[in-house]
Amino acid sequence: METRAPYALIGLLVLAAIGAIFGFVYWLNNTGGLGKRTIVEVRFEKTVSGLLKGAGVLFNGIRVGEVTDLRLNTDNPRQVTATIAVTAGTPVRADTYVGLEFQGLTGVPVIALEGRSNMPAWTSSEIPVLVADPNAGVSMTQAARDALRRFESILTENAEPLRSTIANLNVFSAALARNSDRLDGLVAGLERLVGAGPAAALPIVYDLTPPREFPAIRKTPAGQLTVPEPTALLMFDTQKLLVRPSGVEGPSFLNARWSDNIPKLLQAKIIQSFENANRLQAVARPTDSLTASYQLLIDIRSFQLSLSAAPLAELEFTAKILADNGRILDARIFRVTVPSAGTDARAAAAALNEAFGKAAVDLVVWASGLT
Repeated sequence: METRAPYALIGLLVLAAIGAIFGFVYWLNNTGGLGKRTIVEVRFEKTVSGLLKGAGVLFNGIRVGEVTDLRLNTDNPRQVTATIAVTAGTPVRADTYVGLEFQGLTGVPVIALEGRSNMPAWTSSEIPVLVADPNAGVSMTQAARDALRRFESILTENAEPLRSTIANLNVFSAALARNSDRLDGLVAGLERLVGAGPAAALPIVYDLTPPREFPAIRKTPAGQLTVPEPTALLMFDTQKLLVRPSGVEGPSFLNARWSDNIPKLLQAKIIQSFENANRLQAVARPTDSLTASYQLLIDIRSFQLSLSAAPLAELEFTAKILADNGRILDARIFRVTVPSAGTDARAAAAALNEAFGKAAVDLVVWASGLT
């Protein structure tokens, strides 16, 4: 049986193929790049690593053409000239910025154009020439290599200063480690100053008690006695409870205070001691309106807790009776030591108070016999 060819089907397939070819040509002519093009030359002053013929050309991020030719300049081996074909009407101007962009994971390079101003387009029939940015061909990898080379050069040139700086940092860190406790105290003080740290504990205030019992004093006061503020070294002009350590750091009594600076406190309590000994009308502080017959001058030598052996309260001062003519009638050194029940602030204040009481009794008896 003879097989008849399906001529109608074959004819349809041929017509479909011809139509597809005409459609493809039309697409190429209108949208695929076969339309009217503008030829532009781009001059690169450095390498264009990876740029190939057929690479895309973008204008403000929109694809407008492709690279049609790449050639080297025989007169300048560092220069590369790329010929690009862009869609007619692309606003390429003399100041158009030219660079390279690396797209995708593989970093495929394309030429990137960027419009700058509204200057008129080229009117010359010559092929326009654009000069690319000097760093246009530098990829991120190359830029990183260059930066590392510059960094290495800086390190080489400054090796000795860097070594010296590192040594100084080691010395500084060692000093910080040795003084970490002081730094903690400084930071805590700054926190309290700005009100950011915990509230400081209220100080405990201690006072001296003037004695009330004295031996019988039969002599009647012959004149007025004034007691100026005692003189002392700067270390005694404080409200702190002082400690003399025994070669090692002792208690600091940071939260303990006398009710006044030591010289003023001793002045007030000595005057009260004379008053308690029935010398109320014969003793006073020096004032402009008071004419005194005698002055009791006191110089403080010691008023502290000593830790040389067992805890011991030490009080020592000199006393001089000065007549109104400026003559010293008599002078004496008073020194009293009292064992302390402990090294805490409470025990130290109690021992110093007891030492003052004994010294004040001796002082009142001695001065009353001269005035």
